[in-house]
Amino acid sequence: MVSFERSERETELEQRTAAFIRDVVIPYERDPRLGGHGPSEELCVELRARARSAGLFAPQLSTEWGGLGLSYREVATVFRAAGYSTLGPIAMHCMAPDEGNMHLLEKVANPEQQKRFLAPLAAGQTRSAFLMTEPDGGAGSDPGMLRTTAVQDGKHWVITGRKWLITGAVGAGFGIVMARTGNDATMFLVDMKDPGIVIERVLDTIDESMPGGHAVVRLEGVRVPEDQILGALNQGFRYAQVRLAPARLTHCMRWWGSAQRAHHIATEYACTRQGFGKPLIDHEGVGFKLAQNEVDLLQTKLIIDHAAWVLDQGEKAGTESSMAKYACAEALFGVADRCLQILGGLGVTADAPVARIFRELRAFRIYDGPSEVHLWSIANRLKRSHAAKGGR
Repeated sequence: MVSFERSERETELEQRTAAFIRDVVIPYERDPRLGGHGPSEELCVELRARARSAGLFAPQLSTEWGGLGLSYREVATVFRAAGYSTLGPIAMHCMAPDEGNMHLLEKVANPEQQKRFLAPLAAGQTRSAFLMTEPDGGAGSDPGMLRTTAVQDGKHWVITGRKWLITGAVGAGFGIVMARTGNDATMFLVDMKDPGIVIERVLDTIDESMPGGHAVVRLEGVRVPEDQILGALNQGFRYAQVRLAPARLTHCMRWWGSAQRAHHIATEYACTRQGFGKPLIDHEGVGFKLAQNEVDLLQTKLIIDHAAWVLDQGEKAGTESSMAKYACAEALFGVADRCLQILGGLGVTADAPVARIFRELRAFRIYDGPSEVHLWSIANRLKRSHAAKGGR
């Protein structure tokens, strides 16, 4: 049975994180080093130093790699608090793609690979990228459409292809590249400074919170030694699920915090702004929107905690993470949309952070799997379950 009780440590971490975000991180939101393609490297380094001083740097990692060894339930609580500012997860070094890559390297990489790639990433000395999504009819929501290839040449593998929407490619020290190896797929650890890796351009997207933005990357015969195969050969599709199922859930945690921030701003505005002789919240068109936000925030919080609890039991949580991703992406975007509407003209300006949160949450409905793909996946599971029961 799922328990929603929280430990003393969890509550204390939530309070410390909330204070750190409020007092330290939020003042940086108007820093000129925060641009259309995310915060600059200088700003990231400065924010991480502040988090390290506060004892809140990479809390999700195991103690072996400098983290706090939190359970997924505890991670959910801390990440929600961190997400109250879009800069919070960056400061605390728990933002995508680095957070998901650290999780994958902890689970799959061998000791030598962990020493070379995970150690500097965990310490915040470098950034990383995850190169799976492709343009030109290649892999997207369907990884089976993977077109980038890796061909063995002696003790090396030669990777050729194009990737796009690669978060953080600009400025990353290394990347995890997904490439087709015959009828299967394999993940490779690649130095992003390799001359065969060409950043074609950085895309202009509606979201702007992730360092380095989202790039189009071309791989021109990149030679990778065989000891930089991540995990085992031909296991790329399986490892993708090792990474993606928890990563979807941690996205939900972070963006829940941002949606709560928007809700708090809209509530304050509605309680103090007058219209037609009374506070806006006394008008049903506004008050009911805020009430619906309260319901959606509670429901999505419970969904996140349930999926996190499943992961803590050591069970596969593919379906639970798909359910959480769908429910959170749709409901939290709805929260942001209602908040922007309540703020009226203020909502569409940069004077309040709600417009930025709105854009981020709109993108969340697409990345890490569009909502429709998650519904399709859940429906397929229902079909398989029905067949396994003999059609009953």
